[in-house]
Amino acid sequence: MKFAGNNLIMEQKSLENQFDHLAGLLRSERNDAGFWSGRLSSSALGTAVAIVALKINDDKSDIQSIINGLDWLLKHINSDGGYGDSPESKSNVSTSLLSYAAISYCGEGSERSKNALLSIENYLFTQSIDISKGDITSSVLSFYGKDYTFSVPILSMLVFCGVLDKKTSAKIPQLPFEFTLFPASLYSLFNFRVVSYAIPALIAVGVFVFKTRKHHNPIMSWIRNRSIQPAMRKLEKIVPESGGFLEAIPLTAFVAMCLIASELGISPVVTKGLTFLRNQQRLDGSWPIDTDLSTWVTTSGVKAFGSQMPVVFSAAETDLLVNHLKAIQYKEVHPFNLAEPGGWGWTNFSGSVPDVDDTSGAILALLDLYRSDNEDSEAIVNGCRWLTNLQNKDGGFPTFCRGWGRLPFDSSCADLTGHALLALNKSLEILGDKMSIEFQTNVKQCIARSFGFLWKAQNDNGCWYPLWFGNQFTSDQKNPVYGTAKVTIYLKDSLLCNSLDDNMKNNIGRMVTNAQNYLLKQQNENGSWGGAIGVPGSIEESSLAISALIGKDPDTLLKGFEWLENEFNNNGLRSNPIGLYFAMLWYDEKLYPLIYYVEALRRYLK
Repeated sequence: MKFAGNNLIMEQKSLENQFDHLAGLLRSERNDAGFWSGRLSSSALGTAVAIVALKINDDKSDIQSIINGLDWLLKHINSDGGYGDSPESKSNVSTSLLSYAAISYCGEGSERSKNALLSIENYLFTQSIDISKGDITSSVLSFYGKDYTFSVPILSMLVFCGVLDKKTSAKIPQLPFEFTLFPASLYSLFNFRVVSYAIPALIAVGVFVFKTRKHHNPIMSWIRNRSIQPAMRKLEKIVPESGGFLEAIPLTAFVAMCLIASELGISPVVTKGLTFLRNQQRLDGSWPIDTDLSTWVTTSGVKAFGSQMPVVFSAAETDLLVNHLKAIQYKEVHPFNLAEPGGWGWTNFSGSVPDVDDTSGAILALLDLYRSDNEDSEAIVNGCRWLTNLQNKDGGFPTFCRGWGRLPFDSSCADLTGHALLALNKSLEILGDKMSIEFQTNVKQCIARSFGFLWKAQNDNGCWYPLWFGNQFTSDQKNPVYGTAKVTIYLKDSLLCNSLDDNMKNNIGRMVTNAQNYLLKQQNENGSWGGAIGVPGSIEESSLAISALIGKDPDTLLKGFEWLENEFNNNGLRSNPIGLYFAMLWYDEKLYPLIYYVEALRRYLK
């Protein structure tokens, strides 16, 4: 680095050296099959529910796994006595309650366990939950309000771990598992598809609550009794080959433990689920929140290199990536949520389901790697068709399915909409001749509606909020820097497409300018960006902000790169809890800082 007047100027060669070094690191992170798997952070919540599921099953071969999981939990309690979702996460009620139940049930009364339980009790008391009262059912229900997604499974686990008396199950809301037996055709007719993601827990937890409480309505009792076996058959039909529902450790563990506690006999769902849990435990005893995000990190890696892919990777290496992405595209209706063919899920494992962000990412990665191959073209066009069919009435894109916008699954959000808009724009630009005139028109209309949504979704200060990414240090745990940076990058790349008319380009330019002005104001004094101004910076957020601001004030960008270099030299590529699994559970991903850092350097050097 050198100084010129009051401005810090980083030499071009220094940035090129950084890119070469980090690009080499990112290359080396690929697995033996030639794509990226990444590594999700270990999860206290995932570990807690996994060891309870294994303990309830009472198989002696699992004893050491349970001991190792418990040991990991006891080593990772936060200083305030609670537990966060990942080792770097702030304490929260959900994970603290589940960890309390797991330690109480699996700890065998050891001194370490007793001390940990006391610490958790003290933390929960600060959150207005007094576990010493014995019955905290009303407190937990009050804490989560009408959202039973977490409260009912948590209370159920507290019951069969002995933290709550079985009599308290009468106060646990009954989940209507009998509704899952509606014919699949009604899911679409009544827009029940959003419910499909909750079916495993709805059935398993619902059956457990029903089996452990007294019944005052003989008609409903008869209906539910008659519904148990059909519901179990439904579960058996949708359990993935891997055994993990949505590849999620917590969901799979909740299903297994509730079915075991319901004493329904040996079930293939339980057998497969327990095998999945055993396979997911790490050498340190912990479990992650999910198997991995291999599709997401692979497509993000390809996009990070962008035009440098042919320089950094050989033709054989890019062929491996293309063939992998084509192989994991869904070719048939998905058995779990009845999604149409053409989309991509977040991982190559069987429990994944297609979603908008991963489908958009896969399309863009294939376009970056495009070889003018008919099969490649077909995969991209089919992905575009899948996207257009998911657009909500408000013009925005949801994560998994169209709907009313009442749940995270079907709510339109800005970052996903921007991602889909760019994927459709670039596909139209490069493969327009591979699309029918009718489909071209459909794509153009879809792009126009997406733009309209983003126009309305942009806040007065220029920011956009993401759905599946947050920052635990902002006042509302939202992450406007991430959302704004992502949408800005997508829109700036869209401006390079000739398929947009001049009026739309002008309007997109206005949105980008407002967004960039917002990001400029969010830079911290030390040159970094966090979730908002004054929030500690991270490599992830700083790199994304820089990518979004390319072409703006050079001093701002170079100050950001200076912080990134110092952070990397002092702390390495430290990942931060930025992801929100199903908008509730924090996680961090090892490759995020590396991927976004490489992308920022590549865009700047270009």
